[in-house]
Amino acid sequence: MPAYPQVSTYHVAIDCIVFGFDGQQMQLLLIKRGLEPMKGKWSLMGGFVQPDESTDDAANRVLKQLTGLEGIYLEQLHSFSAPDRDPFARTISIAYTALIDIKQYQQQLTDDYQAAWFSMKEIPSLIFDHNQMVKMARQRLRYKAASHPVLFELLPQKFTLPVLQNLFEDVYETEFDKGNFSRKMLSTGLLLKQTDKDKTGSKKGAFYYKLDKKHYKKNFHQLLRIVPNAHELI
Repeated sequence: MPAYPQVSTYHVAIDCIVFGFDGQQMQLLLIKRGLEPMKGKWSLMGGFVQPDESTDDAANRVLKQLTGLEGIYLEQLHSFSAPDRDPFARTISIAYTALIDIKQYQQQLTDDYQAAWFSMKEIPSLIFDHNQMVKMARQRLRYKAASHPVLFELLPQKFTLPVLQNLFEDVYETEFDKGNFSRKMLSTGLLLKQTDKDKTGSKKGAFYYKLDKKHYKKNFHQLLRIVPNAHELI
């Protein structure tokens, strides 16, 4: 089939913003870029969409190929299409946000592209417009986490309330009163208390909880109780 007349062709790329949580703070997964221009500089996970792929398929392939990760939370974020965003060629990038529990996937990271975790407070200068992508992804995560249980994708299957509070505080870059946070979180009906405790931090220990997946769709709006002024923190 002939090409459309008088229409230029462009490259279509995928860039994945992979957020992780280690129990204390949010982190971003970066790799060393493997091709020119800017070879060897820190970059998001990226690659080009192949002729036989959808952008969703390409995003999953890129994550698997560059990091060994698969079957994780992945959501399309935005398209970045400034004409000069890639100095080598006209390239439109479709950005995706991925959320993972670092401890669960640590062993799956491949060494081929020097994948490394960076604290959100210590993100280096990234290639092209990747820092802009990360900023937008953080804003979207804050907005969505205020009314959806999306942050639980960053946690292990069972977790303590102090760890959950650490996560919310790091995402929103604010501090919550410990007693109020625990009371409000338990009142959402989203958590199932377990019988065992995490005693690594103290002899008394802290009870583990799990997300009530059976009822979370009915109760997820209760998260607004946790961050009532979330729009002011975005």
